[in-house]
Amino acid sequence: MMVAAWVLLALLALLAWPVPATAATVRDSLLNVCMDAKHHKTAPGPEGQLHGQCTPWKDNACCTANTSVQAHQDQSYLYNFNWDHCGIMPEKCKRHFIQDTCLYECSPNLGPWIKPADSSWRKERILHVPLCLEDCEEWWEDCQNAVTCKVNWHKGWNWTTGINQCPRGTSCQKFRYVFPTPADLCQQIWSHSYRYTAYRRGSGRCIQMWFNPSQGNPNVAVARYYAQANAAVAAAPAGSPLSHLLALLPPALLARL
Repeated sequence: MMVAAWVLLALLALLAWPVPATAATVRDSLLNVCMDAKHHKTAPGPEGQLHGQCTPWKDNACCTANTSVQAHQDQSYLYNFNWDHCGIMPEKCKRHFIQDTCLYECSPNLGPWIKPADSSWRKERILHVPLCLEDCEEWWEDCQNAVTCKVNWHKGWNWTTGINQCPRGTSCQKFRYVFPTPADLCQQIWSHSYRYTAYRRGSGRCIQMWFNPSQGNPNVAVARYYAQANAAVAAAPAGSPLSHLLALLPPALLARL
């Protein structure tokens, strides 16, 4: 209860603090942007022909129609990544990885979590994006009987054939043993690109992989909420009440704001 109270107090202070022009600039720079990565557009915009599970982003997307088609392929030119590295991945599991790819490639609402990437194929990545509880839970539930040989899918594969293969000495196991909990799956599979949260869809505090575009994109408001908080932290004057409040928070809690 004490932890929750500190987090709530800090969030209320951040959101109530007057945002100076410089902070507004910081906030706006995190909104409606595309990351500097392998297949992303330089700026978001309409893409009326987005394919399949990527269609929720067609009104404002960081991906092209061709990227959205390739996101649905088992071994697409996007990354030459083979979902079936330990046998055929069940369709009910694969659809979550397709949706994950669509979110990553197409969403213009990931700005608050874009960070520099130490990689030859992209300059930026996402880190600790707060996923909605249902997205992580359903992903794990539908994939628990799928099979893999690695925890972190970002690195460590055998690429000698040009397509990812299991490294020597590893064995294929069901997801429920490799990722014992939904939090393990969401947070570990892509080097902490995502963060498991207790927030539910519609809360305005978590990014939704799945949403009904006819009701609008809920991630617009979520990105604005976190961008506002990030901007307030960056702009808090040294010695101000807000800066003192932030200084009292342990780093682990501050990272959750």
